[in-house]
Amino acid sequence: MASPRALPTPISATSFFQSKPTAHSLNSSSVSKNLSFWRNGSGLLQLITLGSTRSRSNAVENSSPTQFSSESSQISDVPILSCSEATEKLRTTRETYESKQQYLAMYSSIFGGITTDPAAMVIPMDDHMVHRGHGVFDTAAIMDGYLYELDQHLDRFLGSAAMAKIKLPFDRETMRRILIQTVSASKCRKGSLRYWLSAGPGDFQLSPSGCHKASLYAIVIQDLSPSDNKGIKVITSSVQIKPPQFAVMKSVNYLPNALSKMEAEENDSYAAIWLDEDGYIAEGPNMNVAFVTKEKELLMPRFDKILSGCTAKRVLVLAEGLVKEGKLRGTRVGDLTVEEGKKADEMMLIGSGVLVRPVVQWDDQIIGDGKEGPVTQSLLNLILEDMKSGPATVRVPVPY
Repeated sequence: MASPRALPTPISATSFFQSKPTAHSLNSSSVSKNLSFWRNGSGLLQLITLGSTRSRSNAVENSSPTQFSSESSQISDVPILSCSEATEKLRTTRETYESKQQYLAMYSSIFGGITTDPAAMVIPMDDHMVHRGHGVFDTAAIMDGYLYELDQHLDRFLGSAAMAKIKLPFDRETMRRILIQTVSASKCRKGSLRYWLSAGPGDFQLSPSGCHKASLYAIVIQDLSPSDNKGIKVITSSVQIKPPQFAVMKSVNYLPNALSKMEAEENDSYAAIWLDEDGYIAEGPNMNVAFVTKEKELLMPRFDKILSGCTAKRVLVLAEGLVKEGKLRGTRVGDLTVEEGKKADEMMLIGSGVLVRPVVQWDDQIIGDGKEGPVTQSLLNLILEDMKSGPATVRVPVPY
């Protein structure tokens, strides 16, 4: 696995830092306003601006030598790290904070392989997914050594990449094989696999025309959080929903989603529900929403303006069994007003992370009788059973 080259000579050891500058020396015409340093062979230039405006110059003139010496000392105290030192710092930092998620393996097309060291699970800063948000992602659950709905998620993944105009670095079958091998290397038998396609590294421009090649990343996550199927509260989001062009694409541009989730947490709620431009119920920040009407019909919002949920679509298929049992009269995808939703007998969130989670309150409105609904519980049981013993179309074995 390739690794970044270290600085041949630490900048802190160069002559510039060997003596502390004084106010007099800084005012000398021989000192440039911009002092630059470069790393041999990297083509990366770092600029330290010491005085680019008249006000800055005046501030320096009015500063005492002692004051500026203190500031200079703070600047020179910033360490210059070698590659190995930086990696060790990252490893130590990870060990200092607790997390309910463990990262067991990562694939990077930049490295051309898989690593199981969390300190090596990094991506280049000039990757356009980092500084421009030009990337897409998707996920698949790992249950009992099987990847659940891998192909369904992979198809959506490639569709998102096409909408984002990201040229594939590999064909579909190669990417599928890489994802399975990454899970195999992780030894994880219950968790999740998340993967990204990026326009790739190359520069810090807006256009990806300078990117060398699209990048593929994948990581296996084991979440140690206890499962919780209790009923939750949701609110109506005040954060504007993404326009359909971007809502149907699973891109890394999740700032509206994050703000929506934060708004919910600030109001002691689990999630915030988005409405579309016509006022109809749309979706949650990273899950679909569904209702059981008083007519015992399972109803979901249409997928033409929101993300097409793989788990939600699978729920619609599995719900046909409840129709045959008489627990539901039918299933339907269509428009639903907020008033209709709040009057439903049951409400639920559906997604790869939450599976099927009952909602017992929306804003100030209690849903149904305020308890977890029987249909919601039945659908959760069906999904869990499908993940553990469903057909080969939704379960891909991992060769450990």
